[in-house]
Amino acid sequence: MSEESSASADSAPDTETSPDPAPEGESAAFDRRSLAKGLVGFTIAGLLLYLLGSVVGWEEIITTLADADPLWVAIACLSTLAYLLAWTKTWEVVLTAGAISVSYPRLVPTFFAATFANYTTPFGQAGGEPFIAYVLATDTEASYEQALASVSTADLLNLLPFFSFAALGLAALVLTGEIPPGTQPLVIGLAGIAVGVPLIVLVGWYRRDLIEGAIMGVTGPVVRRTDRFSPEGVRERVDGFYDQLGRIASDPRELLVAVTFSFVGWVFFALPLYFAALALSLPLDPLLVVFLVPASSLAGITPTPGGLGGVEAALVALVVALTPIAAGPTAALAIAYRATSYWFALAVGGPMALYVTARA
Repeated sequence: MSEESSASADSAPDTETSPDPAPEGESAAFDRRSLAKGLVGFTIAGLLLYLLGSVVGWEEIITTLADADPLWVAIACLSTLAYLLAWTKTWEVVLTAGAISVSYPRLVPTFFAATFANYTTPFGQAGGEPFIAYVLATDTEASYEQALASVSTADLLNLLPFFSFAALGLAALVLTGEIPPGTQPLVIGLAGIAVGVPLIVLVGWYRRDLIEGAIMGVTGPVVRRTDRFSPEGVRERVDGFYDQLGRIASDPRELLVAVTFSFVGWVFFALPLYFAALALSLPLDPLLVVFLVPASSLAGITPTPGGLGGVEAALVALVVALTPIAAGPTAALAIAYRATSYWFALAVGGPMALYVTARA
């Protein structure tokens, strides 16, 4: 382990190529812009949810939610907590394989903080990785590139169950002939993502020259206009990122353990929808849940924090199309599901984000 740590330290980029921290005024301005974007995003999401409730009928939604069984609601929240802890374990295994030593108890608040960052950022996973890579680099002897490569690898592993269960759900719907015409574009999109994302990952891995060329092409105009970066520094960061990916990929046994925790975590990630249905006494087939969760997650591309508003609307449309459940109870189901998954994750992740930021 000590030899790996030494290798990790030796492979860290020279500090001369690292950019200086942003000035305090610039950082404050960035924070203000981020806060403003977040507020705008939540405002838009609130409007979307209000319109959804207005179309379906808020009175019926509230009446259905009032009859919810608190025991199943609590179990749904515990399921959310379980998937966060399982995916934290995926992170720990990947970091260890990449010669980054971080204890599981210390990593738990870090992962919760990453989830909070992702869930408060439009377009889902766009916000947490750079922030958490910085935190890991501060907490450990790893470089920023090593931390970012490890975090990105863990996130890609957590996508594997998404594709697997989405394919399983699609197959079940096709075999039972329960795909309504109106949902066919969503099914095609889900199938396309299930094939396209792994293909992009493979191209990125085997055609490193293409990725490096694209990054240099994008950063070239910026590098030419500032003395805080250099082409050599950018290239070293890209090389450091790929070197860390290679180090992680060289330990297939650890990767298998990480994938196992990814699948366990995904099961707990999907279960809150089923538990929410039980809380509201709604008939929802567990096999259908396997399709509904990844399909509705595609609405996470909605430009609101965590896809808020879009996920709920997509879930209502899918459940109404695929089950005999009426629109009012279905909207209540979507709200209960998101309350026990999305909002609960924010509630436990917010304080962790503050703690991790202060610690860093």
